[in-house]
Amino acid sequence: MSTGITEEQVREIARLAKLEFEDKELPVFADELENIVEMVEKLEQVNTKNVPGTYHGIVLDSVMREDKAEEGTDRDELFSNVKETEEGFIKVPAMIDNGEAGA
Repeated sequence: MSTGITEEQVREIARLAKLEFEDKELPVFADELENIVEMVEKLEQVNTKNVPGTYHGIVLDSVMREDKAEEGTDRDELFSNVKETEEGFIKVPAMIDNGEAGA
């Protein structure tokens, strides 16, 4: 099975992940990583050859709908409450420089 995770390996993993641990934390993380590796090794021994994949916790018959075009809302109706437009878009005050021109 597993050969054991060393504190030096934990230091290297932490460096790669840009994590910082105190020296007193290294043995704890080494033990936890060792337990994870052992669990993965046990899972690798399970025969899953004819087991279908579980991709979602809820059984769904079809999540796809037919893609068909639908009539949109009339632009004039959508813009009926708009104060100002420009080239078919809603014109709003600039959000930079307190809404002054040239922002």
